[in-house]
Amino acid sequence: MRNVLLAAVATAAMMLPVVGQAAEKLVVYTSQPNQDAQTTVDAFMAANPDVEVEWVRDGTTKLMAKLRAEIAAGDPRPDVLLIADTVTLEGMKQEGLLQAYKSAEAKSYEDALYDAEGYYYSTKLITTGIVYNTAAKAPTSWKDLSAADAKNQLVMPSPLYSGAALIHLSTLTENKDLGWDYYQALAANEARAQGGNGGVFKAVASGEKPYGVVVDFLAIRGKAKGSPVDFVFPKEGVTYVTEPVAIMKDAKNVDAAHKFVDFVLSDAGQKLVLDMGYIPARNDMALPEGFPARKDIKLMDFNPAIALEQAEANKKKFADIFGAE
Repeated sequence: MRNVLLAAVATAAMMLPVVGQAAEKLVVYTSQPNQDAQTTVDAFMAANPDVEVEWVRDGTTKLMAKLRAEIAAGDPRPDVLLIADTVTLEGMKQEGLLQAYKSAEAKSYEDALYDAEGYYYSTKLITTGIVYNTAAKAPTSWKDLSAADAKNQLVMPSPLYSGAALIHLSTLTENKDLGWDYYQALAANEARAQGGNGGVFKAVASGEKPYGVVVDFLAIRGKAKGSPVDFVFPKEGVTYVTEPVAIMKDAKNVDAAHKFVDFVLSDAGQKLVLDMGYIPARNDMALPEGFPARKDIKLMDFNPAIALEQAEANKKKFADIFGAE
């Protein structure tokens, strides 16, 4: 009897987690910069000491190539994706590669910032507006960039290279007051479309070009560091990417994945976004230093499903107008 009892106790002990050892695992694939990703994971694990996180970081395109190879091999590794844009996740949703989760935190977000069925949720706002060299006249509108006095004065990232620029293109061409006529006007005005946001910012900060189309934080941080630039949120509104979070359909650690989604959407998770210098997606948050009040930032209408459907056609038409890089 004593041996039976000892065996039972030993079996029960083996089933208990070792003190200091996480009881759950979570695998996250993210395109966040390394420092931001480490900060996010550390804060999540501090709030959820029962979960151990393994994270893999790369650009969204490379991460998706890695994930596609894993799916083809029948062994997708991530439980959670935290990557650049909703268009990518909309495509995965349509392919049946994600699972829905209705987070209670969604009540603090605008409807446009998450999938109505719960397949993905935005975690931050990285808007695209106008950067200008302070030696030039300040613009107020997207249309100012196609005016006669802006001829050969504009540089912008190419949607053939930049995902944010492709989303910008989709948003503006779907706008009834801009559309493809606006891009035709930019091309006629000898706007330069090449490379990514970093090159655009450098061209404007150096005075090579007075105007640029760029993501907000590059210009605002550059200004804070002394670059002779300023950033404009155009009166028509800004386009945006949102670094959404989603759970894989074949996630092996679903409970931990739910906890992660809730955390990055929570007040605590969104304060991390603020501390990193980005606009939190959550409604009730402050904005980083150098940004206007949230009420003064107008988000243009954007439909990820339309952007996904028209992505290749949009890139071809853009290349026809501006020429391939």
